Amino acid sequence: MVGMTHGRDQVQDITIGGSRDGKILAYRIDIAQDGGAYPRMGGFLPTLTSLMAAGVYDIPVVQTGFRVAVTNTTPIAAYRGAGRPEATAAIERAVDLFAAEVGMDPAEVRRRNVVAPEKFPFTTASGAQYDTGRYAEALEAALEAAGYEQLRADQAKRRESGDPVQLGIGLATYVEITSGDAQAGETARLAVHDDRTATVYTGSSAHGQGHHTAWAMIVESELGIAMSEVTVIHGDTDLIPVGVGTYASRSLQLGGSAVHKAAGEVKDEARRLAAGMLEASEADLELDTGGGRWQVRGDPEASLGWAQVAGQAGGDGLVANVEFKGPQPTFPFGAHVAVVEVDVETGKVRHVRHVRHVRHVRHVTVDDAGPVLNPVLAEGQRHGGIAQGAAQALLEEVRYDGDGNPVTSNLADYAAITATELPSFELVAMETPTGLNPLGVKGIGEAGTIGATPSVQNAVIDAVAHLRIRHIDMPLTPERVWTAIDEAQKAGTQ
Repeated sequence: MVGMTHGRDQVQDITIGGSRDGKILAYRIDIAQDGGAYPRMGGFLPTLTSLMAAGVYDIPVVQTGFRVAVTNTTPIAAYRGAGRPEATAAIERAVDLFAAEVGMDPAEVRRRNVVAPEKFPFTTASGAQYDTGRYAEALEAALEAAGYEQLRADQAKRRESGDPVQLGIGLATYVEITSGDAQAGETARLAVHDDRTATVYTGSSAHGQGHHTAWAMIVESELGIAMSEVTVIHGDTDLIPVGVGTYASRSLQLGGSAVHKAAGEVKDEARRLAAGMLEASEADLELDTGGGRWQVRGDPEASLGWAQVAGQAGGDGLVANVEFKGPQPTFPFGAHVAVVEVDVETGKVRHVRHVRHVRHVRHVTVDDAGPVLNPVLAEGQRHGGIAQGAAQALLEEVRYDGDGNPVTSNLADYAAITATELPSFELVAMETPTGLNPLGVKGIGEAGTIGATPSVQNAVIDAVAHLRIRHIDMPLTPERVWTAIDEAQKAGTQ
């Protein structure tokens, strides 16, 4: 617990201002970042928080500032989202606070301030260059799927009745930066052999993301070679001398695009060879990706399979070595609606379906990362990210005593979330392609984490807002929630 790096650990001071009609005109965030004893990555993370400070909002004036503190704690490093969840947590709490101040529904404040779709590509006041976005549409899709108006009506009934279990509805509309180092690119080598099999050598090394499946899908789609006949190799520096790596949600949009580019080059060379073998014009040849055969247009009997064409190439078969570089990062986006129940007598938060109010407690998300290559892989990334985000909001915290000794020194003391503390996530589909790579894709690996944390935090605070509570810091443990309720009640009797 102390030998590995820790995550997050920012203290944020935020200022937000605007008009009574719900328009946000200015926003400032000042960050104190604990870098730990050796602040390498910890010193960099606030720059990403600053870059993404404005979130999805068209705010005319945005100011950021940060300081990094060297302490005697375990070093801080990149944890799923790396600076972007921190930015979203700040702006989404600020928007809820602003909505409460002007007496407006938080959904309506978001509607009035998100960047309009016709403004893309859009450069924020903090310097981020967003490629594409349909922020209002994502918000409306999440609200509709959650049954937002009915949830608010049910919440009002519980408040009127004095029910000890109150309903909280939390919103978060987010944008995230993926492939921040797009110009570093990624490599791929694709070889089609004379036995009709193919081998992909990729510089993007998988550690659970499913690259073997995804890269084989790209080859099958482009060349018609069955996935079962495609071998994907990564991490072998004897075979792959140059590779960048897997981080920053970059794999598909850079590594996958490199495989796509390699497939295109193999296809071009195969067309040239097949034209000579069939004594036909290259322009008259077409590839039947369903059967994986080259044929003369209008004469399907005149055709060649991949084994024949690759054999004609000799040596290692048909081979392409490529590098793909993106012109700039991409910016996936989405909206989350978290619904929780809070027992105001104990401070206990439930973000899981249970017998009493089974239809209420839920988590609905729109996570738009462009076209989805493999729905199962994308769904797994979203589920994992949402779970991590909810865990940060509700449970996870590394604590030290006044002398710097770790209190949460093992998994008996550190609260890790499990399936029993989570609802079944409801994933709403939405796909907005980017023009920055041939697949039109953006990153999905960290998006769920970025949207889930503030939506769950906002939901818990919303559940007790009628008790004159405006804010509670994360994690929203029962003790912390109960203390806020108790202090509000005492202040009300004075």
